[in-house]
Amino acid sequence: MSRTAFNTLAASLFAAAGSLCAMAGPSLAQDSVFDEARFGSVLGVDKDNPEKGAFVTGMVFFDPWDHEQATGWSKFTRPRIHVGADVSTSDAANQIYAGFSWTANLNERFFLEAGFGGSLNDGNLHPDGTSGPALGCHALFHEYLAAGVNLDKNWRLIGMAEHSSHAGLCGDDNSGLTRAGLLVGYKF
Repeated sequence: MSRTAFNTLAASLFAAAGSLCAMAGPSLAQDSVFDEARFGSVLGVDKDNPEKGAFVTGMVFFDPWDHEQATGWSKFTRPRIHVGADVSTSDAANQIYAGFSWTANLNERFFLEAGFGGSLNDGNLHPDGTSGPALGCHALFHEYLAAGVNLDKNWRLIGMAEHSSHAGLCGDDNSGLTRAGLLVGYKF
């Protein structure tokens, strides 16, 4: 996938998320599966395969199975769906991703979250003499862990660490993408 095509796809994702945010209100949140939008920045944190610059990141969440109202073990069987992207500010590997997310509210203010799915990237597949990860293939598994605080009924601040790799399914080159950062979320 070329960087131009990838950037166009990522920009389309952010535009769609922005449009949904602009249209969202109490009635949309109740009549739709759209649940939350998050935007922020992440940095590469793998010292063995350093990435240049920061990444603008965004995620949108959908709640088709009413995860928020589930209790006990049924919360595990009713995840939210997330779609997101990391867009490089300095010609490093971009990625788009989607998957399932599970949130555990510790109390009314603090929560933990985990997500698992897949991603597509435009990074280097094999070592090319430059610094940065050699990913092995463009389709990777994507997982993240997050901890957050609800600032009020709608706004939240989230610290997130994410990793994408192919688990050895695409050969020996599997540096992966490991990033961490802060996001601001708005729950509808």
